[in-house]
Amino acid sequence: MKMSIITISLNSANFIEDAIESVLAQDYKNVEYIVIDGGSTDGTLEIIEKYRNNIAKIISEPDNGIYDAMNKGIKISSGDIIGFLNSDDFYIDNKALTKIADCFTGQKIDGCYGNLIYIDRLNKNMITRYWKAGKCSEKKIKRGWIIPHPAFFVKKEMYNKYGLFNSKFLIAADYELMLRFIKKNKIKLFYLDQNLVCMREGGYSATNIQQRIKGWGELYQAWRINGLKPPLFLFFNRPFFKLRQYFTKP
Repeated sequence: MKMSIITISLNSANFIEDAIESVLAQDYKNVEYIVIDGGSTDGTLEIIEKYRNNIAKIISEPDNGIYDAMNKGIKISSGDIIGFLNSDDFYIDNKALTKIADCFTGQKIDGCYGNLIYIDRLNKNMITRYWKAGKCSEKKIKRGWIIPHPAFFVKKEMYNKYGLFNSKFLIAADYELMLRFIKKNKIKLFYLDQNLVCMREGGYSATNIQQRIKGWGELYQAWRINGLKPPLFLFFNRPFFKLRQYFTKP
């Protein structure tokens, strides 16, 4: 079973080497690694070039945002399973992809996901919060819960069947896609209760209050665009999932 791992980058010179090395260090070797760069000017491309012989496909060109770049990666991928690793994140150990592959070979599933550890942006040894995803349920989804996207792996045929990221969303296209897959189309999921990815704090959606407000609006839009009724207290319930992460231990 072939797995495609896609990294999206734009001026990521400070951290992308951690991401690349964590993919290349995996003991699961049937991996197609794809890097989609948005035309970096800070030295990112020079770092990527160091690993060219071990990266299956590299694209560097302007794009129309993060989700447009992700869609590019999906379109050129040839793996049975697709996962995304952000340019400032890394797998927690060299067995992460083997654990995921075992889930797909041992279960009749469409997707698999695990847990996520948040770390300080400058000190990767400092854990700031812990996203223990837990099992998916209708009740949790209606309260604003969703799978941590960097720890989510899904068969490529799901993208072929149900569509790619909706690039009209600037912040919450990952939420909309998983809502479309999980809530609307009921794909078969398996929860692997293992820590898979370390994610640095400070992503695009958290840069300022305007971005957060826009992101909240996109959450409601994600329900409506799929013909689903947004939960009445989505705006109020969702922060509780995040708050809990600060008090949960890995």
